[in-house]
Amino acid sequence: MTGVKILGVGKCVPEGRLTNDDLAKIVDTNDEWIVSRTGISSRRIAAGEPTFHLAAEASKQALERAGLKGEDIGLIIATSITPDYYTPSVACMVQREIGATGSMTIDVNCACSGFVYGFDMAKRYLQTDDSLKYVLVVSAEELSKITDYKDRSTCILFGDGAAAVVVERKEDTLYSSYLGADGNGAQFLMARNVLGKNPLGREETVIDEKMPEGNGPYLYQDGKEVYRFATRVLPMVTKECCQKAGIEPGDIDVIVPHQANFRIIETAAKNLKLPMDKFFLNLSEYGNTSSASIPIAFCEAIEKGKVKSGDKVCFVGFGAGLTYAGVIFEY
Repeated sequence: MTGVKILGVGKCVPEGRLTNDDLAKIVDTNDEWIVSRTGISSRRIAAGEPTFHLAAEASKQALERAGLKGEDIGLIIATSITPDYYTPSVACMVQREIGATGSMTIDVNCACSGFVYGFDMAKRYLQTDDSLKYVLVVSAEELSKITDYKDRSTCILFGDGAAAVVVERKEDTLYSSYLGADGNGAQFLMARNVLGKNPLGREETVIDEKMPEGNGPYLYQDGKEVYRFATRVLPMVTKECCQKAGIEPGDIDVIVPHQANFRIIETAAKNLKLPMDKFFLNLSEYGNTSSASIPIAFCEAIEKGKVKSGDKVCFVGFGAGLTYAGVIFEY
């Protein structure tokens, strides 16, 4: 089957580190409580640099490792829920920064599943457009922008960072994907548009949005519902990808899941009857970086020798929307 080959990976995470002890000075919490419930010890926080800057720096590293230049890229797919502008897109800003003028640019908002959606989109573009040779997929998030640091139930979870991959088409290689969403759960994880209502609108125009009041422009999460969704779809998506690829979950060498919560991943591992050492985790150091979490973890897995050439790798994500996505490929 037609799949992809990853030519280079890169990441960029802010230097600033927010530890659990730091958070305990802001809200009523402590290190033991956070670690026992999430597995997170610290997270990186941007010091004012824009989201597109993190994306561009990660992209430059991925290009360098791929032995390519910006002008070699024919398509940039960027994923983020915290872009710096409504327009232009993150992808356009990255294009400018890496010198990829003339390439197609697409922004994707699928929350924490975004990178997997973008990765699968890259494969489909490469498969159907013979003129397209290289695609850059980059995920960048600064969740600190939309985190309420007075809300101890959410502020302990989120961090900032970016990572990127450069891919090309590869024939006769393992590849499968399974992507979807359940908009009926949209109200369980959300953040409102900061612009609010049209000032010229009529007060009597009232539409039931079926959404909670939320927390202003900050992230709102119904933790129990999100946990229930995540523990169901993570193993389901992995199994569906395996079935389409004609393999068993045990045949996967490395699973790189969305780095949201240790308990969710542990529950999924039990459901899949797989040992935890099949899963690469780095959420202890970075927390939940939404769409950037999978590529940041994948980049570190390669750097640490946990992913090797020829390995069967599974990316699996879930997030707001509610969205879910998985791919299996050969590295």
